[in-house]
Amino acid sequence: MECRILRILRQQRLEDHCEENGAVPATIAILDGVPCIGLTTEELEILARLGSKARKTASRDIYTCCRENGATTVSATMYLASKVGIPVFVTGGIGGVHRHGENTMDISSDLTELGNTPVAVISAGIKSILDIPRTLEYLETQRVTVAAYKTDEFPAFFTQTSGCKAPARVESPEHCARVIDANVRLERKSGILIAVPIPREHSASGSLIESAIQQALQEAREKKITGNAETPFLLARVNELTGGASLASNIALVKNNASIGAKIAVSLSQLQKHSNKRL
Repeated sequence: MECRILRILRQQRLEDHCEENGAVPATIAILDGVPCIGLTTEELEILARLGSKARKTASRDIYTCCRENGATTVSATMYLASKVGIPVFVTGGIGGVHRHGENTMDISSDLTELGNTPVAVISAGIKSILDIPRTLEYLETQRVTVAAYKTDEFPAFFTQTSGCKAPARVESPEHCARVIDANVRLERKSGILIAVPIPREHSASGSLIESAIQQALQEAREKKITGNAETPFLLARVNELTGGASLASNIALVKNNASIGAKIAVSLSQLQKHSNKRL
């Protein structure tokens, strides 16, 4: 019961962060096989009660999630958001090329969805359990505009630095809005990834996280955990190995992303209203 209540409160708090910054939140999920855009408190409770029993639903799974409840991944959420005209989507971190992906070909559909769906995704970068350099290369292949928020270095989810230079830099919500608006006006069909560094006070030790990731990866190989079960396992195991530090960081970065994403959405709306008046 306590875990279920915590999940509901966390999601409601994220929605509060959006509203406090002037945006209208719309949590997305699939309930009884029906895509739902903007969940009620009762619907949030259904998902929270299900927990890990809710089907992990990527964009390919939407059509086969009949009469099921699905927790949508970045790819599915992007797709559904685009269908109702939502231009900005906030998440924790996106999926990517898994470590040793050059051998396993385990590459998240988040990346191909970003290449085909014109939605701006605000995240804390790529989950650090993944291969960040190869993921950035793959995003370039998919023609995805990638920018880091107020930094020249691409963030690494739990930490502010990854050792990878960001392809571009944006300085403010207004700057982000101009980039998104240009993407719309040029009728590009690909998305935008804006990577926001985790607040410094919540940034976990890079060496601590990396050590935990390496151990979790080894355990996943030994237990033969692959496919869409691997990421949940790795994140949960890293949290255990770091004594809960990674979970605390995860919650902090999602809240930060929600606040900044809301400001970006508001700036985009104001920019587009002003542009339409001139027309």
